[in-house]
Parts: sequence; C-alpha cells; structure tokens
Amino acid sequence: MQTKSRPIELLSPAKDLNCGIEAINHGADAVYIGAPKFGARSAAGNSLDDIRELCEYAHLYGARIYVTLNTILKEDELEEAERMIWDLWRVGTDALIIQDMGITRLNLPPIPLHASTQTDNRTPEKVRFLEAAGFTQVVLARELSLNEIRRISEATTVPLEVFVHGALCVSYSGQCYLSAALSGRSANRGECAQYCRLPYTMVDATGTEIVSNKHLLSLKDMNRSDQLEALLDAGVSSLKIEGRLKDAGYVKNITAYYRKKLDAVLSRRPEYRRASFEPVAEKSFNRGFTPFLLEGRTADITAFNTPKSLGEPVGTVKEIKGNSFTVAGLKQLNNGDGLVFFNRKGELEGFCVNRVEANRVFPLDMPQLAPKTPLYRNFDQAFDKLLAKPSAERKLSVEIEFLDNPFGFTLCMEDETGARIMLTEPFAKELARREQQDNIRTQLSKLGNTPFEASKVVVGLSENWFVPSSLLADMRRRGVEKLLEARRARYPRETVKRVQPSVSIPFPERQLTYLGNVANGKARSFYQDHGVEQIDPAFELSPRKDVPLMFTKHCLRYSMGWCPTYQKDKSPYKEPYYLLYKDTRLRLQFDCKHCQMLVFES
Repeated sequence: MQTKSRPIELLSPAKDLNCGIEAINHGADAVYIGAPKFGARSAAGNSLDDIRELCEYAHLYGARIYVTLNTILKEDELEEAERMIWDLWRVGTDALIIQDMGITRLNLPPIPLHASTQTDNRTPEKVRFLEAAGFTQVVLARELSLNEIRRISEATTVPLEVFVHGALCVSYSGQCYLSAALSGRSANRGECAQYCRLPYTMVDATGTEIVSNKHLLSLKDMNRSDQLEALLDAGVSSLKIEGRLKDAGYVKNITAYYRKKLDAVLSRRPEYRRASFEPVAEKSFNRGFTPFLLEGRTADITAFNTPKSLGEPVGTVKEIKGNSFTVAGLKQLNNGDGLVFFNRKGELEGFCVNRVEANRVFPLDMPQLAPKTPLYRNFDQAFDKLLAKPSAERKLSVEIEFLDNPFGFTLCMEDETGARIMLTEPFAKELARREQQDNIRTQLSKLGNTPFEASKVVVGLSENWFVPSSLLADMRRRGVEKLLEARRARYPRETVKRVQPSVSIPFPERQLTYLGNVANGKARSFYQDHGVEQIDPAFELSPRKDVPLMFTKHCLRYSMGWCPTYQKDKSPYKEPYYLLYKDTRLRLQFDCKHCQMLVFES
C-alpha cells in the first residue's frame, strides 16, 4: 500500500496544568487545553500562567500545546477574544482550535489555526475550503468511515485529526441545539446540559409505549485502539483522545495505552514517524466501547441502559451464600473495589467490596444479586492507588564529557536531539591523592529532578587532577540551565504568515441556515467574501421552532430493528415516534437518504 510519509501525533486532553504535564509524561506528542474563556467546555478554562507553564514544560520535550477557543462568539466578545489570542501567543501556545470564522478576521499573531470538529468537517469540499482559507489542521467529524476519511485525505494536503477514544456526542458536533432550545444552555457556547444522557420513554403516534425509561440518545464511548494503523493508512496524522473534563488518572492511563498501541504500529511502519505501569483502557471511565461507524453502520454504538461508567467486565455471580458470593471470572478483585451490575429493573446498581477471600466477595452492603449476573468493576482500588503515584517520567538522554584545559575544567553536555552546550570553569589544578574518575562520573550523573538522564559520562583528564564535588555540582547545575536554554531556543515553533485568503475561493454552499452558527459580523463577512449569498443568524441569536435540534447518525429505528435499508423487519408502531422525559417531548424524523435521525422539539 502506498502511503504518505508524515509525522504522526498522539493528542491528549488536559483540563488543567497537572493533567497536561501527566499527558506529556505518559507519551503525548501534543496536548489540547481550554483557554481562559471561550472554550467548548466552559468548566475547563485555564489561566494564562498555567498555559505558559505547560508550554514551557511541553516544549522541553518537543511536545506542542493547542488551546481550544472553539465556541461561537457574540459581537461584543470579539475584542476580548483578540486580546486573549495575543496573550496566548506570547505565553507559547502552538495553535488555536477554533469554530468561529470571525476569528480569522481579527488582528492575529502568526499563530496556526486548527478547524474544530464543531465546524462540521465531513466532506472533501469542506476540508479543501478550510485548507485554502489558511487552516493548518482540520478535526474531522467523528461519524466518518475509513473510506470517507480516505477520500478527504486524497483531496487535500492539510493534516487531518480524528478522535480515537472517549465520550461520544450523539449529534454531529456543532449541529446540536437541543440544550440551547430546552434550557438556554448552548453546546456551541460550551454550556451543553447533556439532554442526550437522560432516560426517555419512546412512544408512537398513537401514544403506545415502545420502550420505557431508557437512555435512548446515549452512546457508548469510542475506542479505536485496534484501528490505529487503518486510520494512518487512510491519511490521518493526529490521533485525538477526548476528555478535557477527565481527571489525571484517566489522562495517564489512556495516554499511556494509546502510546503503547501507536508505538507498536510505528515500529513496523517506518514511513510513519513519531512527531511504568501497564495501561488498561477499560479501567478508566467508559460506557462500554465502540469503534463508532469507522467501518460502516454497526449495532453496538448505544448505551441505552445507563450513561454512567461500566468499567471492565470481571466475571459473573456464581454462588450466593449469606452476606457473600463467589465470582466466576479471571480478574483479581481487591478490598475496596467498586462493582456494578444491572438489577432486575434493568438499572445500574453499585456496591463496594469490603473483603475478598480467593474468589469469594464480601460486600459492604449485600446487594440483591442473582446467579449468572454479569459484574463490572468501575473502581479498581489497587489500580487507582497506582495511578495516584508518579507513574511515568519523561527524560531526555544526555551525553556528558568532562575535560581539563590550561585554565581549569570544561563540561560539555549534548542531549538526544543534538542540543549542545560547553561550560568552562577557571580553576587552580593540583594532583589528587585518590583516583577521581568514579566520583566525577557519579556527581555529574546526579541529574535528579531535571528533564535529563545521563546515558554516557566521559572523563578526559590529562592528569589525575583533584576536582571537588562542590565544583562538579555547580558546573552540573549551570550546565543543565544552559542546556535547557538551548533546548528552548531550538524549539521549532510553527508560525503562519497572516494574509487574507483569496476571496475567489468559494465556500461549498451558497446559503447558510442557522446550522452555519454565524453569531457576529466578522463571521458574516467571512462567508460573504467567499460567495455565500444568504446567511441566517445562529440559533443562539435567533431561536426558532420547527427546525431540527439534533442531527445524528444514531438511529432509533435501526436500533429497534426496523431500518428499511439495513434490516427487513417492519415496525408494528405508527410514526412519528416521540421521546418523553418529564415535560420534555421530542419528535423523531428519519432521513434515510443521508442515513441520519433528526430530533425536533414537539
């Protein structure tokens, strides 16, 4: 198979500085983190000082920091956004992930712009336009198949970014207005109320109940760890882990898990190059896993029974005796583990393990279990303790050479990337009574909490000169400082020449409805200059009735076995179908031509 030779990045999330550092320590090539404001996770903003510190740490290892500023902006927010972007540039940010095209019309520093998945990037035409408009990376829609990704790659040269792991929005990103319509909290403004995770009762046009109290719009979590090589061959350059609201344990485990998986691919595929515990994806928050439409329509994308974390399967209930039970399974359980199961009502129920003896479990409070009930562990006491400790260090190997000169001593240090320094210290030399080489090597190897570790120490003295340990420690400290300065100076920060793209580049559409998410005058000018003739305001500026509030590849008709395209069974119920939750009533419409379900407020 012919493939493009290109660098591949593993892109990890960070809700804060600590998570970002742990992502880098556990193998991330890049990290994305929320800006102080205007990120698509309003609860995951970060200060400029923290972003500066993360950039400084990341750049030591050649890792990049992308900042999310991917909400739509109102007119009176543009000036503040512009000031913030300059501040983000000054603290070292490598790129911005944006949704609002109005940002491209601001007075910007030479910072690269990445097109967020919220810009609804699912066709070669759209991605080709974004590339021509100056975007240096494009995040594709999660719903795309391998063939669709490949077609986009063949039609463009811009690096393509795809999600490989984490929670799934049931709607196409940027095309969900359910939260805005029902609560005034806009997903495109970073305030999604997650109506998709609620339990709904599904009824038909006559009011006949089809399904009761199930999480009918809730999907499993994505896991494409077994499809990484196929994604690279389809043209993907950036593999993205979802989770800017997740804790450090999740970031450590999932980053390390994908680092290991990706390195196995890179080790046997030289055309792709890579821009202390055993990670297990199932041990971090998940609702069950799915590769999610990567190889076409599949039946395993939904999590109707619960939107909560299942964790990992550990076995089934074997024998119940008094206040304990035995488990048929191969996983070792620990005191303090959290186990969950689906009870007789189909609800997820959990309990804490008080004590384990062989395969017999003594719960803190005995639940109502039945033999052969599947059990899941969503809290692993031993694994959690392991993740709470330092679980990885990222070090740069450095070769050290210590020499004498006519005036004193010289220290040379060169790291694995070729950064090199030389430090000369005047010193009155005198012969030593004892051999010095072992102590010199020992003292110079003490790199401790620095980013470096000594892979080789060469001592080249013309005589057995006496070298005090205090002198060696001082030269080592100053040498590390100079080497850090050299690394920062060598960091290849990408810049772009900010020129106005040619207005002769037409946008793929001539009309933009509320789905264009145009919320300010600069965004309107952007589209007008690229040939769009009619532009409606964003839903958030002009809420309306009788329009779809959600567009999703998840189809309840398919889930029930009534899809006229993929399945043969005909529904015994009368359409339209409705989803009911308290006072909320949603109407479903099925667009088989585009293989999607539309959700309306009814």
